[in-house]
Amino acid sequence: MRNPLSKTITTIEPSGIRKFFDIVSEMDDAISLGVGEPDFDTPWHIRDEGIYSLEKGRTFYTSNAGLKELKIEISRYLDRRFGLSYDYNKEMLVTVGGSEAIDIAMRAMLDPQDEVLIPQPSYVSYVPCCVLANGTPVPIELKAENEFRLTAEELEAAITPKTKLLVMPFPNNPTGAVMEKKDLEAVAEVVKKHDLFVLSDEIYAELTYLDNHVSIASIPGMRERTIVINGFSKSHAMTGWRLGYACGPEVIIKQMLKIHQFAIMCAPTTSQYAAVEALRNGDEDVAMMREEYNGRRRYVLERFKEMGLSCFEPFGAFYAFPCIKDLGMTSDEFATKLLQTKKVAVVPGTAFGACGEGFLRISYAYSLDDLRIALDRVAEFVTEIREIKN
Repeated sequence: MRNPLSKTITTIEPSGIRKFFDIVSEMDDAISLGVGEPDFDTPWHIRDEGIYSLEKGRTFYTSNAGLKELKIEISRYLDRRFGLSYDYNKEMLVTVGGSEAIDIAMRAMLDPQDEVLIPQPSYVSYVPCCVLANGTPVPIELKAENEFRLTAEELEAAITPKTKLLVMPFPNNPTGAVMEKKDLEAVAEVVKKHDLFVLSDEIYAELTYLDNHVSIASIPGMRERTIVINGFSKSHAMTGWRLGYACGPEVIIKQMLKIHQFAIMCAPTTSQYAAVEALRNGDEDVAMMREEYNGRRRYVLERFKEMGLSCFEPFGAFYAFPCIKDLGMTSDEFATKLLQTKKVAVVPGTAFGACGEGFLRISYAYSLDDLRIALDRVAEFVTEIREIKN
């Protein structure tokens, strides 16, 4: 019988995040710090708008590119929050989560053997989406001593004549790293020098703990060569609503829309109406959740300090990335034994690229009570490992 599978898909490994999530879901009394999902319910006024849209019978397709009212609100939101201006009718596409936007952006932009520079550690989908789009992923190793920021020198060193696209995954999952304006300006000069394009994943833009997030698309000369990806999952606790969007040059968005049109048709109608409400009246919700995450962030960092685990201070998203290199275990060994003996799930850093070895991703998108219990168990585990070593 002929092999029914694509050679390309069989080379792609399953997500390293889901592996531990699936195990912990079958384990009694286990606590997971592994999933990057807000523990808050979607605010009631947003849910109400979704319910109302159903009651009004708004159950039909919207236009392929998205509900006009939503695109107008996205345009207003990006302008007032990040100083980005987009024509909602030509430069914007509403997608099924930010993940679909990443996928179709790469498929619209890449030809076979085009190289895509992917700073790592970073979100697990970039490399598979690049491979599925027939591109060639080229990792750039981010360093803890640089606070896991991408430097212009690192970018310059990775560019070849085949380089076409740079992924900018900031604020970063899994490290929590952010890029400040001066960092982006330096990177932008290299991008323009080599005539590259940028896919800027800004899904955590609202979860920054310094000043407001800065988009690389706002740097002079970058708007015309950048696709901005964003959505509602992290900022408004709307993961299950599956709603994101992409903004960028009309010439690229037009081709992304073509793929979206044939593969998806349109994003969920109910979710789009709920998102209109989120953008019109959800700023206080976002601020409240951000402040709560910030308190948890400080707590988690203090606990790692008490354990003697080095962890640079993350200023974005809701993750910490502690280093375990001095414990004499690989990231996968640590995560596996921690789950087996203490019933706490974390994600090994290698799930986000080979350079994540020696690190763990800890999500603090959980209640303080759960964090206390889980980190007490982690502390016990670390103490036991050190006693065995000594």
